[in-house]
Amino acid sequence: MTTPDQTFYRHTPSPLHALLLAGSVPLFLGGLLSDIAYFNSYQIQWSNFAAWLIAGGLVFCGLALLFALANLVRAERKSGRPTLYFVLLLVTWVLGFINAFEHAKDAWAVMPAGLVLSVIVTVLALMAAWTGLSNLRSGGAV
Repeated sequence: MTTPDQTFYRHTPSPLHALLLAGSVPLFLGGLLSDIAYFNSYQIQWSNFAAWLIAGGLVFCGLALLFALANLVRAERKSGRPTLYFVLLLVTWVLGFINAFEHAKDAWAVMPAGLVLSVIVTVLALMAAWTGLSNLRSGGAV
């Protein structure tokens, strides 16, 4: 039986889960910064760099998504933060995947949609990391 001050997961997350979740944020942020540099300089290498950073962010986010799904399945209460965390990660991954397709276009065809998607994905990754890392404790842990 859980009390209101306890959280919803049965087990504490592994350090790998936290690492993957936290690691996706700087990769997506780096992609955003590379897109901003490309928007300002027109040097195609910035777009290529953004595409690789986004791909790395998708790997980290996808693996964190698998951990979140496992934690959601094992959670005593499925509603609330565990579901919000999973949905945020899922939306981040899906939009990041669309962003990766956008960055596969030639040269300036990436802009402005790639930049807008990079902003959205970065904000979503930050929200997912904040939600996941602020509540991923087992019941009774402070």
